[in-house]
Order: sequence, then structure tokens, then C-alpha cells
Amino acid sequence: MSNSELETPILSIENVSKRFVKSLDLAGKIAQKLGARVREEIVHAVDGVSIEIKDGEVVGLVGESGCGKSTLGRVVAGVHGASDGRVLFKGQDVADLEGNEAREAALKIQMIFQDPMSSLNPRLRVQDIVGEAPVVHKVVSHSEIEDYVAQIMTRVGLDPSYARRYPHQFSGGQRQRIGIARALAVQPDFLVCDESVAALDVSIQAQVLNLFMKLREDLNLTYLFISHDLGVVEHLSDRVVIMYLGRVVEVAPTEDLFKEPNHPYTKALLAEVPRLDTRARRFAPIEGEIPSPIDPPSGCHFHPRCPNATLRCREERPVLREISPDRHSACHLNDDH
Repeated sequence: MSNSELETPILSIENVSKRFVKSLDLAGKIAQKLGARVREEIVHAVDGVSIEIKDGEVVGLVGESGCGKSTLGRVVAGVHGASDGRVLFKGQDVADLEGNEAREAALKIQMIFQDPMSSLNPRLRVQDIVGEAPVVHKVVSHSEIEDYVAQIMTRVGLDPSYARRYPHQFSGGQRQRIGIARALAVQPDFLVCDESVAALDVSIQAQVLNLFMKLREDLNLTYLFISHDLGVVEHLSDRVVIMYLGRVVEVAPTEDLFKEPNHPYTKALLAEVPRLDTRARRFAPIEGEIPSPIDPPSGCHFHPRCPNATLRCREERPVLREISPDRHSACHLNDDH
């Protein structure tokens, strides 16, 4: 393998945006013609995001509910198409791929969802949930599928004798393992994990996180791990990406970010992470509520809640730029350093 191939990120997200448009219905169009102040609603779910992920890396994607992190994950996994920008997998724009190349790329990026009960077909047995895609995409032949499913179930910590059962006959942790097995069955290189342990009890979360770590080591997997739980992200990730209202505000190696956050939003998030050595103090959440993505603030999206906001923050969008080796932040305060 050449040096250029080694240096190419497994995934590059280049200036990706995703907008959802709610068009006016007939009544709305009539009201608009009559002079009413009604218009199409455009949700700016993801707004000009750029990230590079190296082969074998675990990148944690963090932010409050509604910040667009799940939408970005779905764009990466191909569930949603990007409104603008490009997603490159192993150096190739996935939107330009056709035929076998497009199918191969789609198989190599798989997604594991938050709620295993709603993401698994309740009418299918585990044998079919895990085994259908490998047969359809000719990963294995029909005659080999029973042994193949047993192998995958064993790898994720499930008893292969349960393959004839339905999802409702399993616990929440077991159902999540079925979801992981389904993703692994097509032999992916990249997993998008969308709040994959959020719906589980704490003790089960630890088991599933350990499973993710083992699978990464055994199969050389790369993860985009989406979570609002900073403790989970700190335990699992090599790098952390912080999102706020559709934009990336900070990117840094995990240890550096937790030791010395740069962006005011990151500082506010980390200030409330429970620590064993934290002395008794008053809980002080981030002031205000996250604005609507239908009508986001001008300039820096965080300025209405930022204690350091200036006039420039209200008028000019800060650029995500390198502030030190391997660290990027989007804050005008860095211009003084």
C-alpha cells in the first residue's frame, strides 16, 4: 500500500449540509396569496460540517438534543442524502459511485440505532434479521447462512441456539447485540453508532461498550460514535467532535479536550460532567435553550447563550480553524491568541 493510500482518511465529510423542507399545503398557499405571513419551513439540521476520520479511529460526536448529530450520522450511513457538500469513503465521493461500487460502499458503512426494539423487524426471527442481507448481497451462500449467523451471534455474545426466537423474546441489551450482529453480518469497515447504549441500563451499557472495543480490536473497525453522554465518549473515543445547532464548534483528541476545552460551549458541557472528586457546588446549567434550527441565530449560533459574546459574534460566523496541533475550534476569542 502506498503512502498516499495510508494517509487517505477512511471517511471525509466535506462542507456537508442537510436541510429538511416542509412545503406549504393548499391552505397555506392560499393564505400566502391573501397576504398572510406564512412560508415554507426549512430546518437547518446540519450546516457546513467538515470532518476527517482515520482508518481504525473512534470519533465521538457530542452535542445537545437537536444539534444535528444524528442527522449527520444518517447522512454518513446513506440514510439521508446531503443537501450540499460531499461524503468521501476511502477517497471516493459516494454520490458518484454506481453499480457494484455503490453497493460495496453502502455495505461497508453500517449504522446501529438507539432503540433496538424499533429498529428490528418484530415479525422476523433473529436468523432472518441477521442472515437476510448477507445472502442477498452474496456475502455468503444460502447453504452457509445458518453456520454464518451462529458465528456472528457468538461474536457479539449471543447464544446461537436463540436464532429461532423473535426480538420481543430478548432483553434490551440482547436486542442491541442483535442490531450489532446485523450490522457486522455484511462485513463493514465503518460503523455509525447513534446513541447505541443510551436506551440501556448502566450495567448493560458497560457490557456493550466493552463489546464495541473488542470488535474494534478484532475486526479493525472504525466508529463514528454519536452520544450526548460525555462519560461514554471519554471512555471510548480517540477524538471528540462537539456540535452545536448543526455546526462543529470544536474538534480535539479526547484527552486534550477533557483536560483543556477551548470553545465556551465545550467548557459549559464539561463543567457539568459528574466527577468523583467534585466538591459540593451549585448546579449551573447552560443559560437559555438551544435555538430552533428553523430560524437559527446569525453569526455564531451559540452567541445568545455565551457569556463571552461580542458584537462580532452576533454578526460574523466563526471559522473552524486549527488552534494547536490536531485541535480545531470555531470561536472568535481565538483570534487574540
